[in-house]
Amino acid sequence: MTQTSFCCPDHSGAQDAANILLQAEARAARMGLRLTPVRRRTLEMLIAAHGAMGAYDVLECLAAEGYGTQPPVAYRALNWLVENGFAHRIRRLNAFTACAHPAHDHTAAFLICATCDSVTEAPAGAVSAALSAAAEAAGFVMDRATIEAVGRCSVCVEGTA
Repeated sequence: MTQTSFCCPDHSGAQDAANILLQAEARAARMGLRLTPVRRRTLEMLIAAHGAMGAYDVLECLAAEGYGTQPPVAYRALNWLVENGFAHRIRRLNAFTACAHPAHDHTAAFLICATCDSVTEAPAGAVSAALSAAAEAAGFVMDRATIEAVGRCSVCVEGTA
């Protein structure tokens, strides 16, 4: 399900969306990665969505533009974007969102509105450090962590006030 509500200030307006795409292109070039037409178009869709998109929503859009109708088309592009830091998978929504800061590696937390399913990417360096310390103290070797918090965004809070 495509979410039309998005409260992340980093994705507001066409200028910021263009900046996010430019950051992603520059990072891909620095890393020697190929942003193929289908990968680039998928990233553009995620940026334009201002929220999270499911893989089948992405596939439907790609198919409408002639990129193919088979699920691997979307899944390959989405997985590549996630693996290389250009997008994030939001597990609670079983969906994907563009990275708000694709220029560099960083730890992010996702603030998910339980009312409208909007997604905001927030810095999470301190949370990640605390989680890593707790894991280490428990003798646990952490491979990865996805930090997702559920609540209500400012738009939904104001709507019920």
